[in-house]
Amino acid sequence: MSNNIGVIAMTDTGITQKRGPFGQGFDLGRLLLEGRAFFALIAIIITFSMLSPFYFSTGNFLIMASHVAIFGLLAVGMMLVILTGGIDLSVGSTLGLAGVVAGFLMQGVTLEGFGVVLYPPVWVVVILTCAVGALVGLVNGVLIAFFKVPAFVATLGLLYVARGVALLMTDGLTYNNLGGREELGNTGFDWLGFNRVFDVPIGVLVLAAVALAASLLLNRTAFGRWVYSTGGNARAAELSGVPVKRVTVSVYVLSGICAAIAGLVLSSQLTSAGPTAGTTYELTAIAAVVIGGAALTGGRGNIRGTLLGAFVIGFLSDGLVIIGVSSYWQTVFTGAVIVLAVLLNSIQYSHRRPAAKPKTSAAQAPKA
Repeated sequence: MSNNIGVIAMTDTGITQKRGPFGQGFDLGRLLLEGRAFFALIAIIITFSMLSPFYFSTGNFLIMASHVAIFGLLAVGMMLVILTGGIDLSVGSTLGLAGVVAGFLMQGVTLEGFGVVLYPPVWVVVILTCAVGALVGLVNGVLIAFFKVPAFVATLGLLYVARGVALLMTDGLTYNNLGGREELGNTGFDWLGFNRVFDVPIGVLVLAAVALAASLLLNRTAFGRWVYSTGGNARAAELSGVPVKRVTVSVYVLSGICAAIAGLVLSSQLTSAGPTAGTTYELTAIAAVVIGGAALTGGRGNIRGTLLGAFVIGFLSDGLVIIGVSSYWQTVFTGAVIVLAVLLNSIQYSHRRPAAKPKTSAAQAPKA
């Protein structure tokens, strides 16, 4: 039994043993299909490098990577949710709310009763902001796991709640000049939005660290196996002893934390925090996961593919801007890429059928 389960898990994550025309274990068509995100990224880089002399340069790649970091952080959290067969439509609003909370704290918290203004240090701001994201994810997870609210409805409701709270906190305005007070130990977010390590933006390094942690979580821990099994067959997983409800709540909490981190990175890059930040970003995150080869039905996908999907969307969007394509056409191209990715996913997973049962010969047939 355990051996069979191991084979299924390996197959779901993209390892196939189909014999192709060039020998055992090689199938060119399946290789192109499963590596489509990587090949699409290469095609995008080559195409825009030929269309613009400014595209193919180290500096431009680093700038585009810092933009991708926002989508990538959201996509990593979304990936964990989709692996369980769920969806999180609230990540864009959570990003906006997290940025507003960070901006509120960076502006200084006034205690009118004591006549003082508190400027919390950056590490406190980061912890409190991530806690806000975790709280939104916790509400999502509890509604879905314990109250059986459909994921689409629960997270859509939290999308509006989080956005509304952000608008109430700011009266629809934007927190600008998030510089903090250096003499009080609050140096603002400049270090996160503009500093670099070995010429690599901090935001990109944050994305790499989060992606590495998520990959280790999925591939090296029991929790990761629980996530895949929950998405593959929640009922069977529960009967096997997997704490399905706890896993469901956990992935939504992690998704909220990833959205909060993305909100911190975006606010630091813009040096401002607005209540409308992150609008429609949830769709971009879902698109990155789908382009990366994950199945929206759950149980199939990996972090590597999700990151490639985020880079495909980011490099495509920035490339269209560089060559001067209208923003309306950018929306059209992005939508076409998403539809194509879903179509390819359907083709890829429709070919995976359960193995046929061996036929019983007449001599082996049981007698009546």
